[in-house]
Amino acid sequence: MLAKRMPHRIPRWWTGLIPVIWLAVAVGPARAQAGPQQLVDDSATTLSHFMRDPDMTWLQRHLGNAKAVLIAPKIVKAGYIFGGSGGRAVAFVRNASTGRWVGPAFYNLGAASVGFQAGVEVSESVMLAMTDKAMNSLLANSVKLGGDASIAAGPVGAGAKSDVTADFVAFSRSKGIYGGLNLEGSVIGVSDDWNRDYYGKAVLPPDILVRANVRNPHADRVLAELRHASAKVVRSPSAR
Repeated sequence: MLAKRMPHRIPRWWTGLIPVIWLAVAVGPARAQAGPQQLVDDSATTLSHFMRDPDMTWLQRHLGNAKAVLIAPKIVKAGYIFGGSGGRAVAFVRNASTGRWVGPAFYNLGAASVGFQAGVEVSESVMLAMTDKAMNSLLANSVKLGGDASIAAGPVGAGAKSDVTADFVAFSRSKGIYGGLNLEGSVIGVSDDWNRDYYGKAVLPPDILVRANVRNPHADRVLAELRHASAKVVRSPSAR
């Protein structure tokens, strides 16, 4: 007599990893297909969204005070018990003397989290680097937000407070089940391959953002958007 075959059961702890695996499968191919230029173009669109959003008045008023800006057009976050988020970002630096913006430099953005959470969220984010520490962290190979450099959620709304003390101030817009995107604990790492592909040779963030040794004219749209947005801002002399 043949023994009755028992159905195979998936361990309960393993089911929490399913969203993370899905995240890697879903986001990975999208990154590969998009390419650096698409990310730059999407960044210009994202910046335009934020600069026209009536709830983003703090960002609009303080962009001209920032030492750098990091734009992530698409951050995908998924989770159940174990979660994760991932995306790509571009950074631009403002010359304090001339007000001229240079860039972009390409970065990877990712984080893992544990706790009660469910759903999938797609967000776009703009982070302002307000201090020398934040600026210098973007020139390193990687930086952990909330560890190597402090980060605060940007004030939102017409009555948003003006006193925010942090190395990075982050703003996000999202649609999904999560209430909002928390970037604390995220790691920003340099994307050497995308920097190389975009400029045609191996370059480091200081070559792009400080020395301005390389330039790609296809970034002119987002640079013009930054220049236009900054022109509306009265710069504070108390830049840290």
